[in-house]
Amino acid sequence: METAKRIEGLRKIMEEKGLDATIIFNFENQFYFSGLKAITYSRPIILVVEPARQSLIIPKLEERHAKEKTDVEDIHIYHEVAGKPGQSTDYRTLFDAVLSKLDAGSNIGIEYGSLPTDYTLRIQDKGFRIEDIGWDIVNMRAIKTAEEIDMIKTSGGLVSGALKHTLKNSKAGESELEIDYYGNQFLFEEISKKYTDSTLDYFVMSPSGIERTNMPHVFSNTRKLETGDVIIHSRQVGLNGYRAECERTFFIGEPTEKQRKVFDVMLRAHEAALDFIKTGVTAREVNEAALAVIRGSGMEEHVSHRTGHGIGIGQHEEPSLRFDNDLELKPGMVFCVEPGIYISGVGGFRHSDTVVLREEGTEIITEYPRELENLIIK
Repeated sequence: METAKRIEGLRKIMEEKGLDATIIFNFENQFYFSGLKAITYSRPIILVVEPARQSLIIPKLEERHAKEKTDVEDIHIYHEVAGKPGQSTDYRTLFDAVLSKLDAGSNIGIEYGSLPTDYTLRIQDKGFRIEDIGWDIVNMRAIKTAEEIDMIKTSGGLVSGALKHTLKNSKAGESELEIDYYGNQFLFEEISKKYTDSTLDYFVMSPSGIERTNMPHVFSNTRKLETGDVIIHSRQVGLNGYRAECERTFFIGEPTEKQRKVFDVMLRAHEAALDFIKTGVTAREVNEAALAVIRGSGMEEHVSHRTGHGIGIGQHEEPSLRFDNDLELKPGMVFCVEPGIYISGVGGFRHSDTVVLREEGTEIITEYPRELENLIIK
């Protein structure tokens, strides 16, 4: 991974802002800058970047992992068992020790949206000044390198294959969880055969029926598919830390005339956004390209979310394709395009594809038929 270049880029930002150190707490940003992707649900990990040094505060159980994955110079370990004299059992003590090496009155960059308040107060109590660097990191991550794009494209092929295996095995009588299994099994087998020593992140949900598809984000459960159901099958796959997404709305048996009409509007909005999105336009304009189709069909009141979002390390990343974002889109950005329509008594309807923006044009890296005739399970 290109972590050394990323740290160099971060240090340039720090120099421009007059920062003496930056504290990275967000686990996605830690992975981006260090290569360490740890399980962080109860044991804090803190990365501190200075102009000539990096420090990592980690629990003992992550010591070997950190040494294998990172080039961090100073690794500070805290313990959860009684140990030898001098071994710290409190990450706060180690955090204070790292800060104590900074000059009085130093300026420190933090992620306002991620760093817990108690850390912020500890920094301020020591007389340091703080400045938000979160959006600078967002902007760094938004432009993917060729290496990152290659990884996302690989995930695009995998997520498309998994979606295909679920849809071709779906039928009335199977539960949402059971149809998810087919795509999951494809992923486990394909990655085990072709990608040695790789990690897999995956997310899948298949809400079915009129009521459940009207909840855009709801986990799969044991509800059995029935003839006449509409299903939104949503998948993300991340191979070695980089994700792609693909979603399709499909039917068990023939849809109603109203469902056909709403599906058609959703599909035209989806394709309008895919046709429009490219470098040089704004995120707001992409959102409007999809929304204009929906508005023209009198269904705008049934839209409950933005047209799309960035993707890469995170499931949802900035920039977002929404009404109030005037950001000009640039080469190297990667988006999921996913306008949706949700109507009580009719159902929810959403497709999603992952696209890479390049100077020479937009590349759709997920692949599965979008047209209704290909999405009716007889």
